[in-house]
Amino acid sequence: MTTRYLVLANFTDQGIRTVKDTTKRAALVSEMGKSAGVNMKSIFWTLGGFDLVIEVEAPDDATMTAWGLTVGAMGNVRTQTLRAFDAKEMDGILAKMK
Repeated sequence: MTTRYLVLANFTDQGIRTVKDTTKRAALVSEMGKSAGVNMKSIFWTLGGFDLVIEVEAPDDATMTAWGLTVGAMGNVRTQTLRAFDAKEMDGILAKMK
């Protein structure tokens, strides 16, 4: 089973200076993820408080954290990662409530 995450990202100074390469970097990061067991399902460039929203699946939190740190170390974005639950998963969580 994989775990779903939403990653909210903002460009760093370095990332915005080289913004014309952002789609190429996204493809590179996606390929890096595949080799680590992380699947970047979708990426959107957005307006508002965040520059990017990325849907990611990974086998576990440790794998996701390692991938996120690798992406951050590249210096182009700062991220916030959210664990995401679909309706079926949420129903299972709600069933455990007392």
